[in-house]
Amino acid sequence: MSIFDLHVHTVKGSSDSSLTPDQLVSKATLLGLNGVCLTEHSGGWEQSDLDQTFKDAGFAVFRALEVDTDMGHVLVFGMNKYVAGMHRAFDLRKAVDHAGGVMVSAHPFRNLFNRPPYNTNLLFPSGQGTPESAGDASEHPLFKLVDEIEVINGSNTQQENEFASEVAANLGFTGIGGSDVHSAHGLGRGVTIFHDDITSESELVLALKEKRFEPGIVDGSGEVQKIVGPTA
Repeated sequence: MSIFDLHVHTVKGSSDSSLTPDQLVSKATLLGLNGVCLTEHSGGWEQSDLDQTFKDAGFAVFRALEVDTDMGHVLVFGMNKYVAGMHRAFDLRKAVDHAGGVMVSAHPFRNLFNRPPYNTNLLFPSGQGTPESAGDASEHPLFKLVDEIEVINGSNTQQENEFASEVAANLGFTGIGGSDVHSAHGLGRGVTIFHDDITSESELVLALKEKRFEPGIVDGSGEVQKIVGPTA
């Protein structure tokens, strides 16, 4: 078994983050994580730089991406550089397939249940109608492109995460977890618990493709809680 936080931002590749590599190592070690994925907004990590920075971390650190597309934010695993046109979700799918990677819809329902004018959602913009049910939301074309949905996001509300879990169940997805952390606080509030030991990026991508995982959380003492069904 391996416990990964699949959604982490650092100062290296995300301008809105204050999390330093040293802080990440310290906190992840305290929580007993087996690995993290650096889903930077603008890339930022060369493999040699990553290897040097985290050589003594004691856990796996893999590169990944969070891509701002015309259908919301998408986490990409198994493809570590930006390519022309990937801001269009359909073109991103082609690029990820070419790389042999995986696409995951990130925090798809963030702000959806807020009162106007604070209910801006990337999938269902204000004025275009709010889905009345998880079944309605499942019809969004993004979910025909991605491989998975992030059902536990440490920066989302419980209602947003629960709705994502309902949509994932409706679509036959397992759902991943990630903290979406941008500082030294909150790491582990969403994790993905893999059934196998994950020691390489290729193993992680394969495990995601084969659905050999479930979402969960890790509390401040390092206690792991698996999340089953639409309750986050």
